[in-house]
Amino acid sequence: MPKMKTSLISDVSLLLLLTSSILAVAQTAPLQQSPDQQPVSYASVTRLNDILNQVEQTAQSAQVDLARLRIDKWKTDSNSKRQAQSNIEALSRNLKTALPEVITQLRNSPEDLFATFKLYRNLDALYDVFGSVVELSGAFGSRDEYKSLAADMDTFEKARRDLAERTEKLAVTKEAELSQLRAQLKAAQAAVPPKKIVVDDTQPPPKKPVKKKAAPKAKQPANQPPPQPPQNPQTLQ
Repeated sequence: MPKMKTSLISDVSLLLLLTSSILAVAQTAPLQQSPDQQPVSYASVTRLNDILNQVEQTAQSAQVDLARLRIDKWKTDSNSKRQAQSNIEALSRNLKTALPEVITQLRNSPEDLFATFKLYRNLDALYDVFGSVVELSGAFGSRDEYKSLAADMDTFEKARRDLAERTEKLAVTKEAELSQLRAQLKAAQAAVPPKKIVVDDTQPPPKKPVKKKAAPKAKQPANQPPPQPPQNPQTLQ
C-alpha cells in the first residue's frame, strides 16, 4: 500500500475513534451551539458534486467498455481468460450497485466523514481490479479496447486523488470541531456547581412532661336538714 494511502487511513481511523469518544463523553453534560460553527461551505459542496458527477459518468462509460471486451479472442491461456472474466463481472456488479449507493449516501450528507472514506475505499479497490483488466487488455486485447479502458482508469485515478484531498481537508475540519467540542465540554463541566450536602446535627431541647389535672370532687349543698323518720298514724279510740 502506498505511503499516502496508509497515512490517510491512519489519520481518518484515529479521527473517527476520537469522534466516538468525545460524543460519548458529551452526553454527560449539555453543550451550547457555538455561533462560529458553520455548515459545510458552498464551494466544498460544489467541489464534491463535481467529483461525484465525474465518477458517475466514468462508471457508465466503463460498464459499456467492459461489455465490449472480446475475451474469447484474446491470445492467452484459459486460466487468464477466466480470471479476467471474473474480474469483469465483479467490476460490473460494483459499478451498477455498490458504487451508486455510496455516491447517494455522500451526496445526501456531504459533511459525513464516514461516507467520504467509504467512497474512497470503494474507488481504491475498484482502481486496483480495474487496473488488472486494463493490463490484460493491453497485452492480449485489441488496441481500441485498451484505449477505452485506459481512459476510464485515468479518470477513476483522478477522482480518487481529488477525493483523497477532500477527505484530508474534511478530517482537518472535523478535528477542529472536536477541539472546540472539548473546550465546550470543559466549560460546561466547570459551570456546574458541586452538590452540597447539609447535615443538621443540632438536637432540639427536651420537652417537659405535661402533668394531668385531677378531676374535682362533687360538693354537697350546705344547711341541708337531716332526714326525719316517717310518723305512724294514731289509732282512734
